[in-house]
Amino acid sequence: MRDIMGLMGKAREMQEKMQAMQAEMETMTAEGTAGGGMVAVTLNGKGAMQGVKIDPSMFREDDVEILEDLVIAAHNDAKAKIEAIIAEKTKEMAAGLPIPPGMKLPF
Repeated sequence: MRDIMGLMGKAREMQEKMQAMQAEMETMTAEGTAGGGMVAVTLNGKGAMQGVKIDPSMFREDDVEILEDLVIAAHNDAKAKIEAIIAEKTKEMAAGLPIPPGMKLPF
């Protein structure tokens, strides 16, 4: 019985940490760049785009396809950075909990 109570306490603690992490995700940002910094995209922790910066030299009619590709690449770079931050925070949060191997958080 003691193990169940301890597990329930850890589950409650984990839930509180998850809620705090979700609130923190709203405030964290990551910037992804492409084209040697010619294009930069900023995302928040939820993956919503917060800003785009494009070097004025990219605004040439014959560079439209390149610019589109750079925006996508910068977005993907920022998304990968946010996902890495979240994965690290989740790993730290779950340290010491009896979670089965291969189980991913957040659920």
